Amino acid sequence: MRKQIILVMVDTQRTDMVGCYGNPVIKTPNIDKLASLGLRYTNAQTTSPVCAPARGALFTGLMPHSNGIVTNSCSIYDNIKTVGQRLNDNGIHCGYVGKWHVDGGDYFGNGTCPDGWDENYWYEMKNYLKELSDDDRKRSRKSKTSFDKDWTREMTYAHRCSNRSIDFINKFKDEDFFLTVSYDEPHGPCICPAPYNTMYNGVSMPDSTNYADDLSTKPLSQQLWSNKNINKSAEDLQKPNDHLALFLGCNSFVDDEIGRVLETVYKQCPDAIIIYTADHGDMLFNHKLNSKNCCAYKEVLNIPFIIKGGAVGIVDSPATHLDVTPTILDYMGVEIPPIIEGKSMMTQIKDGVTKINNEVYSEFTRYELIQDGNGGFQPMRCVFDGRYKLVINLLHTDEFYDLECDSDEVYNAINDPAYKEIREALHEKLIQEMDRTRDLYRGYQWAMRPWRDNKAPSFRNAGYVRQREESEMYEERQFSYDTGLPMEEAIRIKIIGADKKSLNNK
Repeated sequence: MRKQIILVMVDTQRTDMVGCYGNPVIKTPNIDKLASLGLRYTNAQTTSPVCAPARGALFTGLMPHSNGIVTNSCSIYDNIKTVGQRLNDNGIHCGYVGKWHVDGGDYFGNGTCPDGWDENYWYEMKNYLKELSDDDRKRSRKSKTSFDKDWTREMTYAHRCSNRSIDFINKFKDEDFFLTVSYDEPHGPCICPAPYNTMYNGVSMPDSTNYADDLSTKPLSQQLWSNKNINKSAEDLQKPNDHLALFLGCNSFVDDEIGRVLETVYKQCPDAIIIYTADHGDMLFNHKLNSKNCCAYKEVLNIPFIIKGGAVGIVDSPATHLDVTPTILDYMGVEIPPIIEGKSMMTQIKDGVTKINNEVYSEFTRYELIQDGNGGFQPMRCVFDGRYKLVINLLHTDEFYDLECDSDEVYNAINDPAYKEIREALHEKLIQEMDRTRDLYRGYQWAMRPWRDNKAPSFRNAGYVRQREESEMYEERQFSYDTGLPMEEAIRIKIIGADKKSLNNK
């Protein structure tokens, strides 16, 4: 049997924008069908609420702070390999069609195929724009173009991505391959043809008590982000509007395009593993916030995640994009080097019950390198165990939510003594994970929180040296500073100053 994996990804989709996740108003029959054939994850979490950091983690198996993309408009570090490079270097054909957004360029990318992917199928947004006239480029960036009768399905980026993907599948159906189909839709400007452009007129998002969240116990950054919305009523924030109608219409339109690709996969590659997800969600005025930025609410972190490849059912335990790359490597029989921070999900994909993660992690540093605004530097780290969520906002008020008792994440229980034990246990796990993944910004500041009265600052922090352990296919084993020889252990206690004197006296 051939080993084939197809990853289908959209930009900006919450779980309540997919029918099979429980919103009967939303029409996504093709994604729903895929869910009926595989595993649907209810507590999957992106590694970041913004595009490029989320995508960088998915395609490297490394957290944003480890792969270099801590904000939009940054690129992956030169010494970090993508899943495409690792597979291609092991003789597995890789195709990438659609939005990339991890090359450090502008929103549309630099148009050049990176190492590891088939250049004949590379088709990011800059390539699409270059197919259009100057006038049509401008039209492609305006939502109102959805109502121009001459802007047919064939003019959309989604349709052209589907065409290329279908061609790749038909051509290489008898080979091992990994194909990514990455749509920009339903991200703004949300262009979609009839009937999708009017399908959701008059539609609102589901009811939630958090439309009335006054943010008084939340970080200052969220209050500033809310701006004038903080004084609006829940009714005003939830009411139908033209942008939401097009956004949801585009969401159903891209589902239709996804259906074209999936039907080809079902026919040509019936045994292929299919992974479906989104990079992040959108606040859509929940908590009086819009779009995405520095927050860890479910509307922006909890993303659709569906895998067809073995078991069928629902997985409620935490899942993360960080595990996508090691899962693909594992299935393809390619080494998962120690540098990879995620885990393979293959056992769970096969049996549907194995628990891969007790907790998953997300982060934020800033929105975009090229923009002065959007809150600027807002370092945030989050840990979520499927029920409890701890959010450390380094410069502001921290947050703690019990989603079993408060599914809308309105009550900030960061100072509630009833949660002291579980809150501090999650805090310890978060700090340990920052150390394990060599978080660029780790330090005592994350431990010294106002609600944590049993922590003392330490200049040494955990006190370890943590060197890279990459596959020797790419990198010679690093040398130890102390010996000049290849390191025996990559993670070891750092002996300095008084410690050396103490050891010498023994």
